[in-house]
Amino acid sequence: MESPHGAALSAEDFGLKGPRGWAFRGVDLAAGPGSLVAVEGPSGSGRTCLLLALTGRMRSTHGHAEVGGERLPGRLAAVRGFSALGPVPGVSELDPSLTVAEHLRERALLRRRFGGSPRSLLRPRAERAAAARAVIDTALEAAGLDPAALPKAERTSVRDLERPEALRLSVALALMGRPRLLAVDDTDLKLSATDRGPVWELLRTIAAGGTTVLAVCSEAPEDALTVRTRPAAGPPAPADDTTTGKGTADAIAGTGRS
Repeated sequence: MESPHGAALSAEDFGLKGPRGWAFRGVDLAAGPGSLVAVEGPSGSGRTCLLLALTGRMRSTHGHAEVGGERLPGRLAAVRGFSALGPVPGVSELDPSLTVAEHLRERALLRRRFGGSPRSLLRPRAERAAAARAVIDTALEAAGLDPAALPKAERTSVRDLERPEALRLSVALALMGRPRLLAVDDTDLKLSATDRGPVWELLRTIAAGGTTVLAVCSEAPEDALTVRTRPAAGPPAPADDTTTGKGTADAIAGTGRS
C-alpha cells in the first residue's frame, strides 16, 4: 500500500451545540499531515462528537475547521471521502457474528464497487481476487494483525477476539481505503497498561507512514498533539506546557455523547 499524504488539521473556536447544549466548544487546533492527534477526556465530555465532526460525519455549529484543505462545516462530503473510521461505537462497529475473513471480504467488495474505477470491474475475476487479497494483506500488516496467530486464523469470529485484536482489525479495515485521515474512538478502552503501549506504537507507526491519526482516549501519550475535552461543569482545561511534547489545543465539552 502506498503511503497516502496525510490530511492537515486546523480548527478555530470550533464547536457543536445541540438541543441539550454544547457537545464541544472552543476547540483550537493546528496539526500537520502525518500527525498523531489525541482527543483526551473523560467519557461523556464530547470526544466522539469532536472526532465525528472533524471527519465530516457530524455538522458543527460554531467556528470552523479545515481538514486536508477542505473547510468545515461546509465540505462534509469531501472530508468523508478521504477520512476513515476505525472503531466508533454505534457508527462503525464490528459485527460479532462475522468472522475476520468475512469482514475483510466485505470491505474489499465495497471498496471495489464504490471506491475503484469502472475499468477495474471489467478485469478478470482471478485478477480482481488477487488484487483484493493484496490490499487485505497489506492492511493487515500495517495494522499489526496476523490472522495465523488467531485461534481459528481468519475463520475466528469477532466475538472471540481480544480487545487489542478487535481494534487492530478495525484499523485494518479502515486502512484498506487508503485514507489520508484515520480516526479511532475509545483507543484505550478496556486495555491494560501493558496493552496500551503497543496500540499507541501502532498509531505512531501509521502516522509516521503519512496518514494523519485522530485518536480518542482517556489518557494521551506524551508525544501526541493533545486536544482535551472537559464536561461543561468542570474546571477550565489547563494550559499546555509546550516543552512536554503535548499540543496546545483545548476543548470545553458539554452534554454530548463521548
